Amino acid sequence: MVSTSSLSTVLLLCLAMTASAQLSPTFYQTTCPNALATIKAAVTAAVNKENRMGASLLRLHFHDCFVQGCDASVLLSGMEQNAIPNVMSLRGFEVIDSIKAQLETMCKQTVSCADILTVAAPDSVVAVRPPTCVTS
Repeated sequence: MVSTSSLSTVLLLCLAMTASAQLSPTFYQTTCPNALATIKAAVTAAVNKENRMGASLLRLHFHDCFVQGCDASVLLSGMEQNAIPNVMSLRGFEVIDSIKAQLETMCKQTVSCADILTVAAPDSVVAVRPPTCVTS
């Protein structure tokens, strides 16, 4: 006879195997409806102020997501920001901090820094807008 705890364990494992996390462009639609627009506006302003910021934000996202997973660990003050490999190569922390502060006034403790960085990366590429080619 199967014990209740064994059955519970099997059910839990089945649920864990079928669960999958997907990014959704509508995730913050109800909890913080202006989050994506706020991030895009701030990134666009930062790139317009300094064109290099587009590449800096993309690089920041790369170092966060592709090295250790998208957990915003690269944004930790003191530890990651001042690590020898990062101190002279990563920029854009102040842009992410500014966006986080704006979002905190709108929707307290709703949008994570990891999500801000993930949304800001493609927005920064779009904001750079390469010059158009004119052919005659």
